[in-house]
Amino acid sequence: MSLLRPVLIASLLLVAPASAQLAQGGGVEVRISEFSGKPVPRFESLRYALVNGRRGPSLDHPVEWQYQRAGLPVLIVKETVDWRQVRDPGGELVWIAANQLSTRPSALVRGEEFILMLRKPEPDAQPLARLEAGRIVTLDACEHGWCRIETGGRRGWVRQAYLWGADPLEAAM
Repeated sequence: MSLLRPVLIASLLLVAPASAQLAQGGGVEVRISEFSGKPVPRFESLRYALVNGRRGPSLDHPVEWQYQRAGLPVLIVKETVDWRQVRDPGGELVWIAANQLSTRPSALVRGEEFILMLRKPEPDAQPLARLEAGRIVTLDACEHGWCRIETGGRRGWVRQAYLWGADPLEAAM
């Protein structure tokens, strides 16, 4: 079912959907951005070790947060031509210049202490490493609730539920 394109009035701060659909179960609307041509919401990561998150989409807006972790995944929720409104793993919403972001897939290990990276995507598979909460990992692919990741020169599998950055629809809720 196609939807009519909404008319943008005054500002192009919101993503205008070329098409829209509701995600199963969560009711999160996935839109295709006219600015980047990519789906929103989606994950990207911080390109540099120091990135400013601003109150609005320009250098005239004050810095709300200074992020100091290259590779940190952020959820893109809105776009303009040069700016992305993102939600960070702590839930804060800020604007980041598009050139400060990378499409390199990463995820943040979440949990209270640590999780196990396994040789296969099976609960009783051989453990390869213990990953502490807060660690940034490179995300390869996810299927059936498991994600293949790389960190510290090792590749293995972890449950998708332990990774912030692996499911943009879950994070958008």
